[in-house]
Amino acid sequence: MLFDFAYRLFVHRNRQLRLASEGGWIIAGQVATVAASLASVRVLTGYLPPTQYGELALALTLCGLVGQVFTGGLIVSIGRFYSIAVERTDLHQYLRAAWMCMNRVMLALLGGAISIGIVMGLAGAWPWIALTMTALLFAAVSGCNSALSSVQNAARQRTIVALHTSGEAWLKIALAVLLMWAVGISVATVLVAFALSAFCVTVSQLFFLRRLANKHPQRLHTDTTARWRQEIWAFALPISSWGIFTWAQQSSDRWALQAFTTTAELGQYAAVFQLGYTPISVASGLLLTLVAPVAYQRARTGSDAGATRRARSMLFRISLGTIGLTLLATVLTWIFHAWLFALLVGVEFRSASHLLPWVVMAGGLFSAGQILALASFVELDARALLIPKIVTAVLGVGCNFLGARYFGTAGVIAGLLGFSMVYLVWMLTLVRGAHAAPQPMTEP
Repeated sequence: MLFDFAYRLFVHRNRQLRLASEGGWIIAGQVATVAASLASVRVLTGYLPPTQYGELALALTLCGLVGQVFTGGLIVSIGRFYSIAVERTDLHQYLRAAWMCMNRVMLALLGGAISIGIVMGLAGAWPWIALTMTALLFAAVSGCNSALSSVQNAARQRTIVALHTSGEAWLKIALAVLLMWAVGISVATVLVAFALSAFCVTVSQLFFLRRLANKHPQRLHTDTTARWRQEIWAFALPISSWGIFTWAQQSSDRWALQAFTTTAELGQYAAVFQLGYTPISVASGLLLTLVAPVAYQRARTGSDAGATRRARSMLFRISLGTIGLTLLATVLTWIFHAWLFALLVGVEFRSASHLLPWVVMAGGLFSAGQILALASFVELDARALLIPKIVTAVLGVGCNFLGARYFGTAGVIAGLLGFSMVYLVWMLTLVRGAHAAPQPMTEP
């Protein structure tokens, strides 16, 4: 009995040490990424006037479209099935299937880019062609990089993920400054710099992925690549289905401001958004990066009702903690918003600092909802999120356009906050309802 107790203590101690080490790397990587995000705002608003910064915000919505519709669902699916592939000792076939799926998406994206270029040329929109093509290039490379990172994160290679994520964030800034100095200041130049940084990190990711694959022996059996492709696509399809709606919600704020206000006002909003929404989203991503692989490994195929129930409870508690931190961050930014803008953005952008606390609140509440949404991924039931994602996204688009038309930037931020509240409440209801549902009885 004493030996058994000592053994359990030793095992738990090693597990805690491992989690502490993983958490340390994640925190270090995310802190470096948030710092790079803030530095990017300071540097780019120093080089680009509000009008060009607004154009950059519009161009990045195209990257969001690719991420939400083309690659987003596939990236989530690839990360989710890693633990299942390890359990089946079939990692090599799984990686081959994931590679084939990404290749198919990249070919579709290439065809779409050529078609868009032809249509824009026929329409005479020549000034926007370079902007659109560089944005799509950045989106494609970034999608490949995110897919590789999802595998490394699922494998709990925290050091590699942290170094690559933070390294790419700082490399973007360095290359953007270098290219603007060498070529000239333009939005297209910034996007090319972003694409080059993502490409450099992707090459490094491929090297480390090969090392990861070599640690697992390759099974000599019937080719299962087709089955893996079918499973990956089946899980990714619902996520991509609501992707067009979530992209519309996340991008309509900028397009609504472009339609009803000025590009300069859009640029100010983009600076507020990047300072308030992005850092808290990255911070919540810290939690997801740590929790998601652990939950996936415990739930495996989602057939263990007890494991999935415990995962839901864990996500619920983390979401409540995120809400508490959001309220604290909102109060702090309310007190220090003027000082933060004086430190972190160019002079032309500082008149919008009073809007920062509300954007922080919106970002934090939405992040709390995203943490709860992970429960459906743990259970391999992405379809459960289809209606909530679509309905709340449509609501968010309507709020953005109505807010922009009647109240400008303040109206868009009010709509963003309202959308985040509705989304969070719906996710809370979904998770608590699933948790309270009666579980099937098992025979003794």
